Amino acid sequence: MMEYTTISTTAEGEFTEKRSRFIAAITPVTTEEEAQAFINQRKQLHWSASSTIYAYLLRQGGIRRYSDGGEPQGTGGIPVLDVIVKEGISDVCIVVSRYFGGTLLGAGGLVRAFTYGATLAISLAKRVTMIPCATFQMKLDYAQYKRVELLIKSAGGKVTDSDFGEHVCLVIMIPEICADRFSTQLIEATAATVPLTSLEKCYADSGEFLK
Repeated sequence: MMEYTTISTTAEGEFTEKRSRFIAAITPVTTEEEAQAFINQRKQLHWSASSTIYAYLLRQGGIRRYSDGGEPQGTGGIPVLDVIVKEGISDVCIVVSRYFGGTLLGAGGLVRAFTYGATLAISLAKRVTMIPCATFQMKLDYAQYKRVELLIKSAGGKVTDSDFGEHVCLVIMIPEICADRFSTQLIEATAATVPLTSLEKCYADSGEFLK
């Protein structure tokens, strides 16, 4: 598992080029179903647009899809996909709706306009770096809680779920690069009385660990 960059919010930008109105929107997606749902949503919202082009790139499987949406071949979808690739982001979908203003832009003009639309949408979205994390479940005594809590924080981790009943039951998330060290420190600090149960590995926004 390697870290990657994506966006955390949907964003939209608008501009006019030779009287044609362009509305570019971007959203985070992780599946083709999510991407298609966003594309359909934008088509319904801008049902009277002259054309609706899109491109999306998914990290899982390296899936890349695009459509010129009625514009001349190669003038819409591919330029937008190229911007996504050059910006180094994935798990995103960009849709650009065009309202024709009466002046032909030509193939070159369309490529430049859709390229700018994709760049604009990305610039308005919040980028996030997703890092691989290990998740664990543990059960400990109340007397051990403060010490374990400090170990979690020192490893750059966070508690994602907790239950304070007869024992303290925690689900924690630790950046993968710190997981082995945390496990060793936990054994030393608790004399191996707090076993860790590994759960599924996942990705998380690196910014969440800085709060």
